[in-house]
Amino acid sequence: MTPDTEEKRIVIKIGSSSLTSKNGEVSRRKLEKLVAEVVRLKDDGHKVLLVSSGAVAAGYRKLGCLTRPKTLSEKQAAASIGQGLLIETYSDIFMSHGYVASQILITRSDFSDENRYNNARNTINVLLDRGIVPIVNENDTITMDFLRFGDNDTLSAKVAGLINADQLIILSDIDGLYDSDPRKNKGAKLLTKVNEITPEIEASAGEPGSAVGTGGMKSKIDAVKIAMASGISSFLGKSSTIGIIYDAVYKNALGTYFNPQENMENLNQKKQWIAFNSGPEGELTINHAAKEAIIKNQTNLNPSDIHSVTGRFRQGAVVKIFDVTGEEIGLGVVNYSSKALDQFINHTAADNENFSNAAIESEQLVCRLDTAVLAGV
Repeated sequence: MTPDTEEKRIVIKIGSSSLTSKNGEVSRRKLEKLVAEVVRLKDDGHKVLLVSSGAVAAGYRKLGCLTRPKTLSEKQAAASIGQGLLIETYSDIFMSHGYVASQILITRSDFSDENRYNNARNTINVLLDRGIVPIVNENDTITMDFLRFGDNDTLSAKVAGLINADQLIILSDIDGLYDSDPRKNKGAKLLTKVNEITPEIEASAGEPGSAVGTGGMKSKIDAVKIAMASGISSFLGKSSTIGIIYDAVYKNALGTYFNPQENMENLNQKKQWIAFNSGPEGELTINHAAKEAIIKNQTNLNPSDIHSVTGRFRQGAVVKIFDVTGEEIGLGVVNYSSKALDQFINHTAADNENFSNAAIESEQLVCRLDTAVLAGV
């Protein structure tokens, strides 16, 4: 640890194109470069977690495919081969530096279930505290398309929130965020510091830059929004730049630094889970007065505030909250089931004496205070 630097928890997302050779095989040279930079950070006393793509890209040629598979079953078969090759190579290289790597395969359902979400956090915390380098990837071998995170950019942001990371580093095949697509506009300017994701920034996000990856600039911006809502600073830079990871941690790298606004409400662990991972089970429509109250004052949402209930859900479920015009207000954990709330709406006040609790307590409510809070839900 250098004298002027505190220990940090750092999540590094590395994409397929940054790990594989032109013919689709795992590039040991690229992995050695990546690991060497992680080792420098580890030697400085930092705790590092990798979110690594590359399983399908590493395995599809071993499956006998000449190009990246298109069907789900072939992708999953390729991932079952490639994931083993990938983690074996990582483990071997880290071990040569005296560090142990571990593999964690995650599905979206692991995050949507609060108990499994907490178990994942506890497991990763133990690994980090013991000096291990967790290597996280989506479990592509068994995950169906409708249960996927979509890309590892989103996964990396959610993992960063899961472990209360200090910094998220997203490596790509581009130097950072530009004010327009640099592949189409030679005059595009690199944005080195961003404190707010504006509609203009979102509009400037281009298409994927690599044939072997799944995420484009839009997915990276969405990931950054999740990280910023969780109070985590982020960096986006080019993976092939020498020393990019180490320099990014020490604020010396060429790329884009995203810093949460100081006056922005950061979501605690519970609200992060509600906002980004929970998977709402139903909907509540509330009246206008309740909407104004919970947005301005973050007050409880009471049963009397509810105009209608949609869907069937249990007590303790996460639901979406709308106003009567259909505008989404936020998310919350309900104290009553959909059946009980329907009974409240359809009965007289005398019949509702048992509804003494708030429908949603303010501590379990995530309002759409800004565009970042519900990004990626």
